[in-house]
Amino acid sequence: MMAASSVSSLFLPSLAPGLDSGKTSCRSCQSNAGRRLGGPFVRCSGPIPKVSNGVKSGGQLTSVKRRDAIGLLCGLSSFFINSFNVNGAGLPPEEQPKLCDSTCEKELENVPMVTTESGLQYKDIKVGGGPSPPIGFQVAANYVAMVPSGQIFDSSLEKGQLYIFRVGSGQVIKGLDEGLLSMKVGGKRRLYIPGSLAFPKGLTSAPGRPRVAPNSPVIFDVSLEYIPGLDVDEE
Repeated sequence: MMAASSVSSLFLPSLAPGLDSGKTSCRSCQSNAGRRLGGPFVRCSGPIPKVSNGVKSGGQLTSVKRRDAIGLLCGLSSFFINSFNVNGAGLPPEEQPKLCDSTCEKELENVPMVTTESGLQYKDIKVGGGPSPPIGFQVAANYVAMVPSGQIFDSSLEKGQLYIFRVGSGQVIKGLDEGLLSMKVGGKRRLYIPGSLAFPKGLTSAPGRPRVAPNSPVIFDVSLEYIPGLDVDEE
């Protein structure tokens, strides 16, 4: 690391010994610059004026250190950077896409809960008008997966693509399989999945996402968009 005197010499070239204090040759300036900067970064064109290390104030000489000026500049820079950070911190958190908004949440309070023999519970946000998927058929669905507190740990909406899998074949957790099999195309449903039908080994949390403990209950909002295989058969 350069000493303070070395750094300041980049801005204020010192005079070579034996030369007049008011003048220096271009050759000396270039050679000195080459030794200090590793290349000809400074060009000289005539005499270089004397540089004073202080300024007069009220008849007395007041010393102004270049390192103090540099410190002042750094302080101003950090002030502006911190100002931008404060403004950014004041922004509202980004809204996560959901299948059930605030209005939907209020309406769900009056929707009756259905409980199956396995312990799965669900409420229909919207009853679909299409067919129900046969076991083993592919389905295209959207989902928003949450822990009981409502924090989202996974979502097809955030990924921007439908989730396609064979329903009833064990490709997803048991509660999701069972919940989708009784849905109709175009429907939306909230599934309250008990731990026995959820993730036996749990899920490792992604950055900023809640962890799912082994055999803990989860909530899935799902929408059955279409059944690719069934559409082909019907055509």
